[in-house]
Amino acid sequence: MTKYVNVLENNKLLANTFILMWIVAVVSLSFTAQAQQMSFLKEDDNEQVTFFYQWSDIQKQSRTFSFSLDKSLVFEKYRQFRQYKPELAQQYVNRAIIKHVRKKPFSDVNLSVNKQGKQYQLRLSSNDSAALAQAQTKLSQLEREFTAKYLHKNYYHFFETPSGETAIKPDHVRIALESSEDLKPLKHIVLESVSIKNIRKVTNYVLGFVQSIPYATLENRVSSSGAGFNPPLKLLWENKGDCDSKVTLTAALLRMLMPRIRIAMIFIDGHALIGLGVPAINDEFSIEHENISFVLAEPTGPALLPLGKIANDSEQAILSGYYVVEEILN
Repeated sequence: MTKYVNVLENNKLLANTFILMWIVAVVSLSFTAQAQQMSFLKEDDNEQVTFFYQWSDIQKQSRTFSFSLDKSLVFEKYRQFRQYKPELAQQYVNRAIIKHVRKKPFSDVNLSVNKQGKQYQLRLSSNDSAALAQAQTKLSQLEREFTAKYLHKNYYHFFETPSGETAIKPDHVRIALESSEDLKPLKHIVLESVSIKNIRKVTNYVLGFVQSIPYATLENRVSSSGAGFNPPLKLLWENKGDCDSKVTLTAALLRMLMPRIRIAMIFIDGHALIGLGVPAINDEFSIEHENISFVLAEPTGPALLPLGKIANDSEQAILSGYYVVEEILN
């Protein structure tokens, strides 16, 4: 009888422990302020697009933000940005190689093009094995060069995932750096809205603004080939963005506002964070990268987290070393 009583008591203890943990989790979540975009309007005339935002910040104070950008900039910048498609990239590379070889033919080697379905394959043939080997080496070199040109032209680049896999994704750093120039008309508006102009005040204002923008689910970064990514101006126009889009907008805004501060994007599987190159204070969460302390932040939302506070899942990935850093450099 005593044995069964002990088992029941243990089960009650486990149940009570589980309930207590659940209550703590719920209470913790309730104390995390949630981003709320109360109003979004946009108007365009012949020359400009005017944006108006209203949201509630981490202190539950209403914030308003209004600015105008050149209409041509909003609609033309990154207009050609599209989802990366391997078949189109291969067509570009093949045409570039054929054009190059016509100008500078391989010695004693013939280049032919064979179509297989929608794909075109380049083939080399020769009776001279040494010349053929040399031509194959040159062909591989040309493929790498023209692939790199295609990716750069279309704002993509090779990316190594946290697990070490090589993939192709949008060049978020380059897009953020270029977009920081486009967003310069916002500088005096943001700085006038922040009562105390220091790094953390300015950063938290920007974080609150971006966190309040509605969220779009991030596609798989490896397999999506850029599907769903919105460059900063398109994100502002559509008023929606996934975490990669939001971190790029945040990086562009902070780079524009504080050009001397080092800024980095931190990528984990299915998520992205921003890092500021400043020493951590109190319990702010930070990482070391190239001997520089980067304090991390969560631009995605909807949780209104200030600089130095990140989600538990993000913290676990970072502490496990399962992340990639891309710093914004000139």
